[in-house]
Amino acid sequence: MGFGGPEGPDEVVPFLENVTRGRDVPPERLAVVAEQYALFGGVSPINGQNRALRDALDAELRRRDRGVPVYWGNRNWAPYVADTMAEIAAEGHTSIVALATSAYSSYSSCRQYQDDLRGAVDRVGDAAPEWVKVRPFWNHPGFILAMVERVHSALEAVSPAQLDKTRLVFTAHSIPLSMATTSDYETQLRDAAQLISERLAVDLDHDVVFQSRSGPPQVPWLEPDIVDHLGSLSAQQVDSVVVVPIGFISDHMEVVYDLDTLAADAAAELGMSLMRAATVGTHPLFVRGLVDLIDEHLADGVPKALGDLGPRRSPCAADCCPPPTRPATRAQS
Repeated sequence: MGFGGPEGPDEVVPFLENVTRGRDVPPERLAVVAEQYALFGGVSPINGQNRALRDALDAELRRRDRGVPVYWGNRNWAPYVADTMAEIAAEGHTSIVALATSAYSSYSSCRQYQDDLRGAVDRVGDAAPEWVKVRPFWNHPGFILAMVERVHSALEAVSPAQLDKTRLVFTAHSIPLSMATTSDYETQLRDAAQLISERLAVDLDHDVVFQSRSGPPQVPWLEPDIVDHLGSLSAQQVDSVVVVPIGFISDHMEVVYDLDTLAADAAAELGMSLMRAATVGTHPLFVRGLVDLIDEHLADGVPKALGDLGPRRSPCAADCCPPPTRPATRAQS
């Protein structure tokens, strides 16, 4: 299950209206975000990346002789989760293992996908399959070790003379504090950053920052923002950074725009050298790790986790990650 995104200029505004429905987002804000999509031909990379991940999961499941078909559904654009569940039911399947394209716990990254599934069950009715959702996987070896390799690849662009002066900057989507205080999102992000850092071949200082915040300025969100943080690092005479987008599993719009465009431009103005690590995408370690997570439900696989926090319980507690008191207003991905 993914967030969804437009696949052509005519789909941008309807998609943004879907994302922000009921949130009182002014039309001028949607126009600003639509201009960002226009820079990329009105196409979000996220759907193509989810198709590639679907195909990679299918290949790994076949390699393990699981014989389980892989379907794909989105929250905010076609193919919608409810339509996909109807297709699954029509083809005679009675149970679903659901995988959301987020590694972390929070309302928007975990609980809301469960709400999507419940809504799909209501739409499909008595024929709807039963479902179970794969647990958050921020500390799964498949995710962490794939990110370690991505960071090592980015570090290859740093000269040996500059390496000991380079800072790692881990970044993730900011969320409102009202959502952050009722979930383990920030704790899990900091844990993932530490797990990756301590497995690198070089010892570098690192920070955890946030990006892509939105909503009224009086509503507090997780900080610092990455662009502001780059300014702070520059003031500390740091002139080389490697940005690591641990909050995302693919290079979709909020990576290619907020990092490769906004953050990269800010770094250039500051005279900083900025390299970005790729997201895990379809890295073989990551794909195998996701199938390990699926196998926890298909084949009673043993849950795996690195670090001290252990594997997240599955299913989640009934009161886990409640909706925020004030909804976010940013169109994503």
